[in-house]
Amino acid sequence: MTNTTEQIALIGAGPSGLAGARCLQKHGIPFQGFEAHTDVGGLWNIHNPRSTVYASAHLISSKRMTEFSEFPMPEHVADYPSHRELLDYFSAFAEHFQLREHYRFGTRVLKVEPVSEAPGTLWRVTTEDPNGQQTTADYKGVVVANGTLAEPNMPVFEGRFAGELLHTSAYKHADLFRFKRVLIVGAGNSGCDIAVDAVHQARSVDISVRRGYYFVPKYVFGKPADSVGGKITLPPWLKQKIDSTILKWFTGDPVRFGFPKPTYRMYESHPVVNSLILYHIGHGDVGVRADIARLDGHTVHFKDGSRGEYDLILAATGYKLHYPFLDPALLNWQGMAPRLYLNIFAPRFDRLAVLGMVEASGLGWQGRYEQAELVARYFKGLDAGKASAAALQAVKSGQAGSWPDLSGGYKYLQLERMAYYVNKDAYRNAVRQAAAAQG
Repeated sequence: MTNTTEQIALIGAGPSGLAGARCLQKHGIPFQGFEAHTDVGGLWNIHNPRSTVYASAHLISSKRMTEFSEFPMPEHVADYPSHRELLDYFSAFAEHFQLREHYRFGTRVLKVEPVSEAPGTLWRVTTEDPNGQQTTADYKGVVVANGTLAEPNMPVFEGRFAGELLHTSAYKHADLFRFKRVLIVGAGNSGCDIAVDAVHQARSVDISVRRGYYFVPKYVFGKPADSVGGKITLPPWLKQKIDSTILKWFTGDPVRFGFPKPTYRMYESHPVVNSLILYHIGHGDVGVRADIARLDGHTVHFKDGSRGEYDLILAATGYKLHYPFLDPALLNWQGMAPRLYLNIFAPRFDRLAVLGMVEASGLGWQGRYEQAELVARYFKGLDAGKASAAALQAVKSGQAGSWPDLSGGYKYLQLERMAYYVNKDAYRNAVRQAAAAQG
C-alpha cells in the first residue's frame, strides 16, 4: 500500500476523471480515485443520481471528434452516440486500462483543504463511504474532475406559478409532458433537444428565448457537421462571415421563425447543434415566445406583452460550476468561474489541478485527455525537480511570463456558461506546447 502522502487524490470517474486516471497511471504517478456513484461514466451514467442526461440524450458532437485517440469508439457506434453507447464506451475504457481498481466507488468527497499555505503543501481530504463512515487523510496533491453539468442554474421568476416548475436536470423521459401545455425556457442544446421530445407527448409546446441563436444541423453534405472543413485556418472575422453565410444555406434565417436576431457574431457563444428544432417550429409543433416577464397562476406573461397558459415550465437554463468541497479562494475564483492557468492549475499551489473546467466547440474528450497529460507530466517533473516544472510553476503563479490568450481572437459573450469558454485550436495548441515543454 502506498502512503497517501505519496498519492494524488483524484475526484470523479466521468470522462475527465478517467482521462486523469489514465494519464496518472501511464506516467507512474500513484493516485487514489474517489467516485460518489457506484461505477464510472459520470454524467453519461443515467443511473448516477447526479447524472443530468435523459432517455433521448445523444452527443451533439460526432464520435470521431469526441473520442479518446488511444481508444477509438467501435465502428458500429452511431455517429452521434446515445448515453447508453457512451456508458458502454467509458466502461470499456476503464476495463481496458484497468482503471476501476484505482477508485473507491460510492465514496463522496466532503472536504479538501491545504495542510499549510505553502505552495507545495499536502492536501487534507475528508471522504464518506457508502456506510456513512468518514475518513480523513493527507495527500500529495489533488486533481478535481467532478464535472461541470450537475448543479442546476435555476432562475428566479417574478410571481407565482400554479403548475409544475422544474429544471431540465429533473427531466428523464417524455412521459413528463403527456397532455400538458409546456413552456421550455432557454433554447440551448438541451432546451431544443427536449422541445423536440415534447412535441410527441404534449398538448402544446412553446420555447421562451431572450437572445438569438445560430443553429447548426448535425449533418452537412451527408457527413457529421463537425467533421466538415477545419483544414484551413482563417482569421476569426473571415471564418465568422463565411460560416454564418453557409449556415443560412442549410437552415435559413431563424429570425423568420420568431427568434431574435443574434446581437453577437457566430462562435461568440456555443451554437445549437440540432437538425429538428427548426423543422418542428416550421410545422407549428413548437412556438417561439419572448423572455418571461412574470408568472401568475397558470398564465405566463412575456416581455413582448403577449401571454400564454401552461401546465409545466421546464427551465433549460444550464448549470453552475460546483466544487462544494473546496473553498472558492483556493481555486482563485473570480466572478463567474475560477481563474486557473490554462483552465487547469490553481496559481497558488503546486499540486491543485482541475480537469474538465473548459468548454469549446469541438474540443472533445481528447481535449480533456490532453489536459490530464499535461497535469501528469508536470507532477512528474515536480517530483524529479525538473527545470521545466519550475518554469510552469513560475508562469502559473504570475511570477514570470504571461498567461496565453485562449480566445483565438473571438469575443465571447459574458455569460456564466461562457466564463470558461475557449477557442479549441488556441487552447489545444497552448496545452500541447505546455505538455511538450515538460518532456
